[in-house]
Amino acid sequence: MVCLVSYVMRYVRPTGKEFTVLELGCGAGANIPFFLSLGVQYYAIEGSSSVIKKLHDKFPQIKKNLVSGDFTQDMPFNTNFDLVVDRSSVTHNTEDGIRNCLKIVHNKLQSEGKYVGIDWFSLLHSDYVKGQKDSDVFTKTGYAHGQFASVGRVHFSNKEHLVDLFKDFDILVLEHKEIKTEIPVNEKIFASWNLVAQKKTV
Repeated sequence: MVCLVSYVMRYVRPTGKEFTVLELGCGAGANIPFFLSLGVQYYAIEGSSSVIKKLHDKFPQIKKNLVSGDFTQDMPFNTNFDLVVDRSSVTHNTEDGIRNCLKIVHNKLQSEGKYVGIDWFSLLHSDYVKGQKDSDVFTKTGYAHGQFASVGRVHFSNKEHLVDLFKDFDILVLEHKEIKTEIPVNEKIFASWNLVAQKKTV
């Protein structure tokens, strides 16, 4: 959550009731209080219907803005957004799913709207070589142990792949981070990308 808040405030600074934010894969809603504190209009689409039901009870004032669905297929909102955010949610899909998601996002963004993506897994992540190939060379699955055990698909990217995925956007910020575990010695490297992209103007 810290990285997402930092990026949003550093590169977007949303404020006011006219500003619209869509979160892809909101999970248990950790980011909702932050966006509500800014006074913006917050929306979210989450794959788990049971999680959405809990969020409806916790945040009844925005109940109609919180929906269950597949953001690689559809985003059932009758509004366009100034900002779309994602913390390690879109990267758990296949390349085709991600491309379709970004196409939908592009269509739903306002002119010059921004996308903030946090922790898109990197090809330098030590678990990349441990998974089974899924539908493309960037997507792995079948993890029995470690960070990705039983989570399904995991998509990994390098710079060139991300630039291609976001070809309909101007990438304003692209940062790579690596965290290597030194003790205990296990050669574990967590590596991921953070990015800020803006919808290209015609």
